[in-house]
Amino acid sequence: MSLRTLFLSRLIGLYFLVCGLSMIVHKQVFTDALSTVSGNPLAMWLISMVISLSGLAMVLAHNVWSKCPVVVIVTLLGWLTLIKGILYLLLPAKWLEGFFQSVLNCGACLYSVTAFLLVLGAYLTYEGFKSKPA
Repeated sequence: MSLRTLFLSRLIGLYFLVCGLSMIVHKQVFTDALSTVSGNPLAMWLISMVISLSGLAMVLAHNVWSKCPVVVIVTLLGWLTLIKGILYLLLPAKWLEGFFQSVLNCGACLYSVTAFLLVLGAYLTYEGFKSKPA
């Protein structure tokens, strides 16, 4: 595994773990923030720009499709982040607000996202720290 893949798997893995734990510990803060931001077009635009920039950086730095699952996951996360940022920039604000409100109203959705972040974060962190650079 390349040094870049190790770095990104550690970075994304630890980030997902911290976000997942934060969503558990501060559920109300998270839902309030999501509700507030989704109704503010300027905040959504700024967040969309940061998400797009992050996704573009990941795609440009790590667009590797190999047999190793960690490498593919890191590449896929980069592409998904870029697509998400672009969609946030291009979709009408009312659609995004409706989407976020439907997610907030679905308690199982929030727990599913949190569980997904924790599991994927643990996997990427484990693989990133146990592997050696090629």
